[in-house]
Amino acid sequence: MRTMRAAVIEGPHKISVKEVPYPTPGSGEVVVKVEACGVCGTDYHILEGDFLSPYPLIPGHEFSGTVYEIGEGVEGWNVGDRVAVDPSVYCGKCYYCLNNQGNMCQNWNAIGVTMNGAFAEYVAVPAKNLYHLPENMSFQEGAYVEPLSCVVYAMRRLKIRFGDKVLIFGAGPMGLLLLQAVLKGGASEVAVVDLAEEKLAAAQKLGAHKTFAGTAGLKEQYPLGFDIVIDATGVPSVIEKMFEFAGNKAKILQFGCAPKDAKVSVSPFDIYNKDWEILGSMALLFTFHPALNLLKNGVVTSGVLTTKEISLDEFPDYLSKPKDKNDLKVLVRPWK
Repeated sequence: MRTMRAAVIEGPHKISVKEVPYPTPGSGEVVVKVEACGVCGTDYHILEGDFLSPYPLIPGHEFSGTVYEIGEGVEGWNVGDRVAVDPSVYCGKCYYCLNNQGNMCQNWNAIGVTMNGAFAEYVAVPAKNLYHLPENMSFQEGAYVEPLSCVVYAMRRLKIRFGDKVLIFGAGPMGLLLLQAVLKGGASEVAVVDLAEEKLAAAQKLGAHKTFAGTAGLKEQYPLGFDIVIDATGVPSVIEKMFEFAGNKAKILQFGCAPKDAKVSVSPFDIYNKDWEILGSMALLFTFHPALNLLKNGVVTSGVLTTKEISLDEFPDYLSKPKDKNDLKVLVRPWK
């Protein structure tokens, strides 16, 4: 039997690299040779056991690579094509899919989340999920298409008004992608909150007008609050606190993925009295093309976001330890 190497999560807090069966492509599928896969906060949630993933599972959903093998019935693709892959797998038949709400699919799956993913040498994916990677885009950049596509979807939910003042909690990779997006989308002023000075420095480099190491001084400088407040941390205590900085008629966007059983407290009177609009943003919805274009044309940049590249063998140890507060995006290179 043909095998490959992959990082497998067997259950909460149990991850190792092992030999597993090579993923022979089924009808309508291709096998992608993985070149780069980004480590995401969702991967930590899966390892912790506080997400919706089954076990055992090969995680990894932010990835790029080359077409390695083509299954029956696949047209328009050739071995060696450079690709980024949308991890979303919709049934196409349920109420939500037929109502243009595929990310709410009643039979929703995702590569690397509920299906085996790309922290591996190879991964089998539906051919319909492939997107051509431009020749001027590296595989490392290609690993950012998926997270940026989530930002594109969030921006379409948010419908920022030209001139809005925006506050972002979290200067990790997603917070910094959101920062670039709201700046390009018409924000007149953007403030970013984080605890890591290196991350705040990256936010300043990418155009943040003000940065704060915590919330001290934030109310004094912005007594009327912000037009838009975004959580990009997924940390319940941060999410609860962000409501304090929402101005009248503010939009409040929950972008970060919190543990599924987390709870926060918010005043329903404030929601009513201040005319707040509270939005969620679940993953992406056919937003790969705009994300690719944003990266290809340099509208959004990813280079400053990559902290390090690690091998597949290094990945289990990295994911099992508390995340370095100064790390931004870490990329796994299976052939490193």
